[in-house]
Amino acid sequence: MHLPKYARPVLAVLATAGTFTVLGIGPAAADIPIGQPIDGTSTYYNDAGYGACGNQINAATDWLVAVPAAYWTTPNPNNDPVCGLSVQVTYNGTTITVPVQDKCPTCDPSHIDLSLPAFQSLADPNLGVIDVTWEFVNP
Repeated sequence: MHLPKYARPVLAVLATAGTFTVLGIGPAAADIPIGQPIDGTSTYYNDAGYGACGNQINAATDWLVAVPAAYWTTPNPNNDPVCGLSVQVTYNGTTITVPVQDKCPTCDPSHIDLSLPAFQSLADPNLGVIDVTWEFVNP
């Protein structure tokens, strides 16, 4: 393949850059901090319908988590690598692991939204918001 001289340096930079954002969509899949604990907060929700991973969910009865939009890496969330992960959450000495099934568009990067039963396994829902340590893990 013949490339103009001005294109060669650009391709060399891209080839050695490792991960990068494609078309401004978001971080590359390699940027999902798997196994890296995050000190943050958790709330809960109880919505039902289709989650961002394309599955029917009921956050009032199912164990699941909605993770911040910052960790989604593809324009079609149904195909996003984050959907194949789980989140391990620790609060007050109790640790649970729940599958990623949804996106939290309003959560900052350290905030997760647990389903009601997952939240209840950690704390009284009347607390509303709890300080947790959480991390992405492979299921």
